Amino acid sequence: MTPSTIDLPVRAQDRRIAALAAAAVGLAVAEAAIPLPVPGIKPGLANIVTLIVLYRYGWSAAAWVTALRIVASALLLGTFLTPTFVMSLAGGISSLLVLAALVRLSPAWLGPVGLSVLAAMAHMAAQLGLVATWLMPGTGLWGILPVFLGAAWLTGLVNGLVVAHLTARQHSTRKESPS
Repeated sequence: MTPSTIDLPVRAQDRRIAALAAAAVGLAVAEAAIPLPVPGIKPGLANIVTLIVLYRYGWSAAAWVTALRIVASALLLGTFLTPTFVMSLAGGISSLLVLAALVRLSPAWLGPVGLSVLAAMAHMAAQLGLVATWLMPGTGLWGILPVFLGAAWLTGLVNGLVVAHLTARQHSTRKESPS
């Protein structure tokens, strides 16, 4: 006889990833309510959570948080399996690949700000590339790439500074607390 239920153990790591993904989803949904001055340019606040997870728990946890955030946010915002979802997924995968390639570099070479800026630029380039090849082929969108990369640089810079501040605070708090 086959059991009617499957017992899946829930580990502390699973709970942590779920909680961090929920925080990222909350930021993504809140960000969706912010009016955009230029269509397609958002602050990317959920990426702050991704970078903190990357530094504290590694790339695999950051990938899980990003994937859960993209899917859950799309479900909550009603964009699941739409072009918006596909663009978000392409940008998320692209930025995760950049993070995977660069996170092992020495922090003296590339810290949270540099990682954030490069991930944001990869995210934006992937989305613009997807639009230029799939949604609006032949429209010459590559001409506006500098504007979008400039916005990615700015949002990546701000988010990276937030991550640098938060991770530096965590390190100083750990050093000050008695062992």
